Amino acid sequence: MTTTARHFIDGQFRRADRVQPVIEAATGEPLGDGASATEADIDAAVAAARTALTDWQSTSPDHRAEVLTAFAAALDQRARGTDELVTRENGMPMSLSRGANGRFPAALLRYYAQLITTTPIEEIRPSVIGHTVVRREAVGVVAAIVPWNYPQALAAFKLAPALAAGCTVVLKAAPETALDALVFAEAAAAAGLPPGALNIVPGDAAAGAYLVAHPGVDKVTFTGSTAAGRTIGEVCGRLLRPVTLELGGKSAAIILDDADLVATMKGLRNASFVNNGQTCHLSSRILAPRSRYDEVLGALAEMVGALKVGDPLDTSTDIGPLVSERQRNRVLGYIESGKNSTAKLVAGGSVPADQPRGWFVSPTVFADVANADRIAQEEIFGPVLAVIPYDGDDEAIALANDSEFGLAGTVWSTDDERATEVARAVRAGTIGINDYQLDFRAPFGGVKASGIGRELGPEGLDAFFALKSIYRVGPAEA
Repeated sequence: MTTTARHFIDGQFRRADRVQPVIEAATGEPLGDGASATEADIDAAVAAARTALTDWQSTSPDHRAEVLTAFAAALDQRARGTDELVTRENGMPMSLSRGANGRFPAALLRYYAQLITTTPIEEIRPSVIGHTVVRREAVGVVAAIVPWNYPQALAAFKLAPALAAGCTVVLKAAPETALDALVFAEAAAAAGLPPGALNIVPGDAAAGAYLVAHPGVDKVTFTGSTAAGRTIGEVCGRLLRPVTLELGGKSAAIILDDADLVATMKGLRNASFVNNGQTCHLSSRILAPRSRYDEVLGALAEMVGALKVGDPLDTSTDIGPLVSERQRNRVLGYIESGKNSTAKLVAGGSVPADQPRGWFVSPTVFADVANADRIAQEEIFGPVLAVIPYDGDDEAIALANDSEFGLAGTVWSTDDERATEVARAVRAGTIGINDYQLDFRAPFGGVKASGIGRELGPEGLDAFFALKSIYRVGPAEA
């Protein structure tokens, strides 16, 4: 039987021996043949990356910047098709996909292309015996494992700084988004990236586990669930292998008692429901001051009721389908848990009656949620909000911090200084004041069960360097 499923290994497309269909989220119908990597595929990809490493890491930063800039241009040329493809794969509304999958990866490649040309590879420090040359060197072959929710953007989080640093990469894409991953391959080939510098092998969890433990890998960078991250961290710990883990979240939106609710609701449309709730940094716990609790609930219900649920290819759609039937069933299970608790359902809570196909869930709001409830503590990864009352800023901070996660959060107030003081007290890697927008020039990542290490910004580049100190006797040369 013939198949269109392919891997990209050593600069060549290779027909996949094992295939897993990719299903369109909005229809439940097959979209295409996705490759599913075998151990032999991963062995070949790692070997190609290992062979290419010596030459790629020895090239000058200026040369790597030129190649990455060409890579970005090649992605730009494919952006219009890429954004639609991802939307069909995972249900991301087109209004979001145009930026996240169409424009962002190229922009990030250009950022790291510029940054690598201004990052000193060596610096000299005075020492007791003379001076020390502190040198940055590529960490080596990188295993990059990305999820299905932001497949292009999150792959770029890893590919751009790794390639800029002189590393070679094996990208393991999720099976749900196996098709769009090959856009990177097409663009890399068009840009003249050396064979083996980037290898792409879509595959399942077993393929990811094999890649993480592969003896030819020098570093692992992973975005995904906390459960999977713990397993990967254990393997890398045993192997003494550097690892970056960007994991789950259950972030709090702290609405202070002076908040402008019209502006707050406008901001929460994005901060709490972006990508149909399939986003790790969502503000999915809404902490509302008891003095304005009913007012906040009314505003939330009105905002949610105005969200347009439907075809994700329609640019006016706010909420599209979830990525798969399995994910929808998972989210509906959490909704049933909420219904069976003491919480009060005030919006949504089911599959939309006018969406008989695909994996849709109505945007859902529960009120009077106890912070210890499952729907307040566990990452649902769907359009479900838990509203929790509080008295005073100190209690709001305590509730926000009463979570195993620490990825993100938001604070909503008409007083920026007051909001910033509250944000400083929340234990999380990122916080938004009256909005939440990633800044790719600043580090992103979490604490506690939300991960280890940082991506984006100069810190994201540093993650792909190994430091070497060369001690020398006598004064440094002028």
